[in-house]
Amino acid sequence: MEEQTIGEYKQVIEACKDIFLKKTKDYGTAWRILRLPSITDQIFIKAKRIQSIQNKGNQKVEDGITGEFIGIINYCIIALIQMELRETDPFELDVETIEPLYDQKVKSTFELLMDKNHDYGEAWRDMRVSSMTDIILMKLLRVKQIEDNQGVTIISEGIDANYQDMINYSVFCLILMGFAKL
Repeated sequence: MEEQTIGEYKQVIEACKDIFLKKTKDYGTAWRILRLPSITDQIFIKAKRIQSIQNKGNQKVEDGITGEFIGIINYCIIALIQMELRETDPFELDVETIEPLYDQKVKSTFELLMDKNHDYGEAWRDMRVSSMTDIILMKLLRVKQIEDNQGVTIISEGIDANYQDMINYSVFCLILMGFAKL
């Protein structure tokens, strides 16, 4: 099952990265203007929309849930990159500069997935997409609280670990929804 997960994960991330790089070519790195809480709120909006559609059973705006999960993944990666960059770093970063940063964040997030997958035995495969959506929202509320506390935690994992978990849960949701086909 591990080989299947690796293949599906890579397929989802390749699709996300393709969209990210194309949008970077279209818009540049306009997201660099966003402070971390603004990125968190952008992710929150996407997760709330998914939950709303799941609860109502239909939608009025054409963009589907799949695109929202892809958006969550890419905005979480943006947040992880933004956490690393300084205000003195260039505002506009070209694709050649940003792509390795994207890959680095994906690599560390994937390593976290593999460690957790080992310990939890791929329990996510038996979860509901709606439950994982709720967990993503819970993690967003945690991140908002940590941000409100200026990043200080007493015992909890930091903001970066929560972003990584949201990436992985979003990948799981896309896999369970049939986005990745091996």
